[in-house]
Parts: sequence; structure tokens; C-alpha cells
Amino acid sequence: MRRVRYESTGGPLFLEEAPVPEPGPGEVLVRVEAVGVTLPVVRKVAEAAEPIRLSGEIAGEVVAAGAGVTRLRTGDRVTGLCFGHGYADFATLQEAMASPIPECASAVDAVALVRSGLVAFGALAAARPEPGEAVLVTAAASGVGHLAVQLARARGAGRVVGAVSGPGKADFVRSLGADDCVRYGDAGWGEPVDCVLDAVGGDLLGPALAALAPYGRLVAYSSGGGTVQAYDLLVGAKSVIGFQMALIARGRPELYEQWRRELWRLFTEGAVRPAVHGEFALEDAAKAHAVIENRSNLGKVVVRP
Repeated sequence: MRRVRYESTGGPLFLEEAPVPEPGPGEVLVRVEAVGVTLPVVRKVAEAAEPIRLSGEIAGEVVAAGAGVTRLRTGDRVTGLCFGHGYADFATLQEAMASPIPECASAVDAVALVRSGLVAFGALAAARPEPGEAVLVTAAASGVGHLAVQLARARGAGRVVGAVSGPGKADFVRSLGADDCVRYGDAGWGEPVDCVLDAVGGDLLGPALAALAPYGRLVAYSSGGGTVQAYDLLVGAKSVIGFQMALIARGRPELYEQWRRELWRLFTEGAVRPAVHGEFALEDAAKAHAVIENRSNLGKVVVRP
């Protein structure tokens, strides 16, 4: 089979021939039809001290099952987070991380919706917005952000604001249901909001916190780091909440499954529509990564073996 690999930090991605992996206990082997490219993987390729396996969200057909697999069968269409080599013709997937794909959805729909949508769903749940409250989403044109904008609207937000890096993304974000769109470099981000879902971190934490009204909540789910001054929380009785999807998947599987079912329901009803910026061949994985690195994507970037 074909597989994408690289040999040094920031080094070029290339195709190689590799044996088809064997599914271990509790795993299924998937013929991969689509791979969702994520910012954390792109960052690790550029920054990690040692080369990593190109993992990620995959979708495809189950072709074999390891010992102990009880829920899935050969021929099932599934999507989930692959911790091994995901940029490949075949990849293994833990049964616990696999979500069946309904007949109404394609593999591309699945990788654009499920993992990114679960992160957006969880971040919004952590913010605990009341009906009618205002929600601001940073990286609003990203794979997660564009779904968070739609989920905030579906959950009854009174006003939804998207924050983006450039003016070329504003029309896209508004088309998702946002009432307004602001740029990171703007002097102010308009009327204060009750919740901020922040996927950027770093230097953007300050403006994101300043955008909150008194008693507002900022949910940080970025791998970008950053520092918040305690005084900035005290003066407005504001809160910062950390959110990580992996903790929910491992520690609260029943909640994870509930969110997955709700996402598919919203998709089926047309309340949430995943947007795909582009589909790249396996040999063009480097081009897919470049789109993420340049922050030029409008929605999800997908690699298709």
C-alpha cells in the first residue's frame, strides 16, 4: 500500500510503499477513503524534534477486524481518529473511536464533520451558553470553527460573531449564519459577548478575554498556548475554561457517543453543513498541509487516497 511519511523536522512529505497493517485487539482495518488534515498534526510535522506518524481523522470501509471487536463488521463504513499512520491506503482504527457513517453521508462529509464537530460541540458545551446569549468563535473559518459558528446558532445563540485572520474569510463566515465578522488586528471586536470559543491561543488570548462581557466565559481548546493575567479575570468576574476532546473520549464515552449522535442528527436535518476547502490526492499531502500552514482554508482540508 501507499503511505505518506517524512524523515526530519519540517522535511518534505513523500509517498512510500509499506505493508498493509494488521488490526490488533479491539481494532479494525479500514480502507481509507478520506483523511481530515488537522492543525496539530501540521504543527508537529513542522516543529516536533522527531518525525511523527501522520495520524488524523479517517473515513472508509472496514475490511478486517482484530480480536475482541464486537460492534463493527466487514463492510461497515466508519470514521474516527487514527493514532497510527492515517495518511495511507489502509489504516487501523480503535473500535471505541469509530463512528458509523449514515447512508446519507460520504466519507468526505464524515471527516469534515465528526472529529471537528465533536470539538466544536464540546467547546460550546463547556461554555454553557444560555439561549439568547452572544457567542464569539475565533478561527471561525477553520475546520472546527466553521462548525462551531453553526452549532452556536443551532443551540439558540442570540448573536454569533466570527473572528478571522483576514478579510477574505468574512463572507464565508457570514454565510454560515454569523451575524458579524471581525479581524484579529481590529482595535475592538464590537459589542461584548457572553462566550468566546478560542482555537488560536497565544497573543490572541488577551483580545479574546477583552471581548467578554462581565461574567463571560472563555473556552480555550487551542494547542497554541498563551497566558492570561489573573487581574483581567477578577475585574469582570470572567472565567477561562480548558477543553480537550481526548479526555471526554477516554473518560466519558457515553457523553462522547451522545454528542456524536446529536451531530449526525443536526447534519441529517440540515442544521449543520460541513464545508470542505479542498480535496488533495495522497501524493499531494504537502499541498494540503500548506493550506493549513498559510491559514487560507475555508472549512476542512481533506486528503483522499
